Amino acid sequence: MKTSANENKPYRYRPVLFFALAYLFTWIFWIPATILPENVGALFMLIGLLAPAVVSTVFVLVSGNDLLRKDLKIKLIGLYKVKWKNVIIAIVQFAGIIVMSILLSLLFGQPLSQFSFTEDFSFTGVGVAGALLTVTLASIIEEVGWKGYCEDSIGAYMNWFRESLLFGALWSFWHLPLLFIKGTYQAGLMVNPLYVVNFFISGIPLGFIITWVYLASDRSILACMIYHLFVNFMQEKIAMTPETKCVETLVVTAVAAYLVIRNKEMFFETRHVGKLLETRYGEVQTDAE
Repeated sequence: MKTSANENKPYRYRPVLFFALAYLFTWIFWIPATILPENVGALFMLIGLLAPAVVSTVFVLVSGNDLLRKDLKIKLIGLYKVKWKNVIIAIVQFAGIIVMSILLSLLFGQPLSQFSFTEDFSFTGVGVAGALLTVTLASIIEEVGWKGYCEDSIGAYMNWFRESLLFGALWSFWHLPLLFIKGTYQAGLMVNPLYVVNFFISGIPLGFIITWVYLASDRSILACMIYHLFVNFMQEKIAMTPETKCVETLVVTAVAAYLVIRNKEMFFETRHVGKLLETRYGEVQTDAE
């Protein structure tokens, strides 16, 4: 089968430029939202949410590399590539994290009533329907940006363990302006510095789990969308206290460590470094347990 010259042309990922532009085009909407009325701020927040996906798609489209464009298309619509068993395992696993976190929190005086659903979402200004739409869009749009280009752009230069650590930190920090936007979940954490610190730390171990979901489903964006949506929904609708979410971070860290140990080949192999696209369509594959 003949391939085009552009498909054989080596592609050099640009993670620093990607993050600079993703942050820039997110924060130019989120920072003004901190001083705007709540309903207008919510609109600016949603627009800023689009930035990583837009930047990611533009990077791929203007890359001049046919293989990179083909890769994005397959990751988006290649349903046959999704390892549904692993997606289900990941979802059940996170449900178990929630249960374990609540049970452990009982030792610290937290209520058993956390095993229930909240009536409303944690952020306001857009109504219940708008909040549900925001949670859904966040799950879908974010993953187009983070998995469409971002994670691969980091992973092309290092093993997936280091990539997960770096991505988790950068992804967490990306949310920073939300602390100051009225009505957001993050703004509600400002009542206690511990809750704020916990939010940013929690993104790092969660980054390892999401990377596992990504790689275990042959780098499927759809698999990550489904998992992200479930995580967002559970975090919003299960009546966990802020204290329990601090406990949850410890449980997530333990689960992430378990996944790394069980999937050492996945997280520590370096055969893909410098030739990620080539190994994607070549003989190098990693399996997950």
